[in-house]
Amino acid sequence: MTAVMPHNKVRIAPAHDSAAMIVSAYSKHWPCLFPQHGPGMKHTRKICLESWQVAIVQDHPEAFLRGLIHSDGCRVLNRVQKGKYAYPRYQFSQVSEDIRRIFTDACDQLGISWRRMNRVNISIARRDSVALMDTFVGPKT
Repeated sequence: MTAVMPHNKVRIAPAHDSAAMIVSAYSKHWPCLFPQHGPGMKHTRKICLESWQVAIVQDHPEAFLRGLIHSDGCRVLNRVQKGKYAYPRYQFSQVSEDIRRIFTDACDQLGISWRRMNRVNISIARRDSVALMDTFVGPKT
């Protein structure tokens, strides 16, 4: 936050009843950097990337996908036939259709095969696609 807004004070405080920390900084310019932020639930409003954001995602789709997996996804070991066979896969879960589309567009750009599991979940299970994702996603921090 300091790197982006060097003249604004950044506050760090422990969250109530949690081991988490709250990091905050106030600025009337945050909406310029996060134009998707707004009132209401994100799945009830239009979410689209601004042209400058599209350019960044097109230049760095791996970092974008890594961030989405770390926030709304996971890598799991899928067990089938009562555990006789298991394979790794990535899952991305998001109620917003717009965000799911942005995620799948980035996958398409990298040639990552994906399938829609149900209304809110995307699965990446093909061996070559999982291997490619493994090269840049890494463990959640």
